[in-house]
Amino acid sequence: MTPREKPTPAKVRQRRPALALIAASCGTALAVIIGGVVGGLRINTTPSEPLGLWRIARLDRPVHVGDMVFVCPPVTETVSEGFARGYLRAGLCPGGFGPLIKTVAAVGGQRIDVTGDVTIDGRPIESSNPVSRDGQGRPLRPYAGGTVPAGFLFLHSPFPGSWDSRYFGPVPASGVLGFAMQVLTYAP
Repeated sequence: MTPREKPTPAKVRQRRPALALIAASCGTALAVIIGGVVGGLRINTTPSEPLGLWRIARLDRPVHVGDMVFVCPPVTETVSEGFARGYLRAGLCPGGFGPLIKTVAAVGGQRIDVTGDVTIDGRPIESSNPVSRDGQGRPLRPYAGGTVPAGFLFLHSPFPGSWDSRYFGPVPASGVLGFAMQVLTYAP
């Protein structure tokens, strides 16, 4: 077909499904972006919690042990190193980090010991054995342990490869964005 020729009806019919697919894809992407901004939706792509669509739910009470939360990690040397290694995604938290989805394992005043397993006030946490190397063989330094300061949280995920407070220590509770609520998720 030359630039001056009109497309034949057959060629127009061939283009319609492709244009419909492109329009539907753009509409879906726009809906996810608007939902993310307005509805607090986030996509989890890390295996420490189920993969898929999550929602940040408003905090209507103080955070307690056992709550699953979205939290912005603090800008520290350890967190920055984790970001450089790819343990964290980029996002809108201070430092350019994406928020984490973790379970609150301890709050201010509780004692953390990190040895073979993490213990909180002398009670071991299931699936909390820190590893000495990441998946690429780089050394990992576990948190030294101690008493969680007031206004801080110790975060945990039972996924063996999760990068959580076992490595970066307690985080300020002020970084909590809200409760983490599953919308459309699956566990691989």
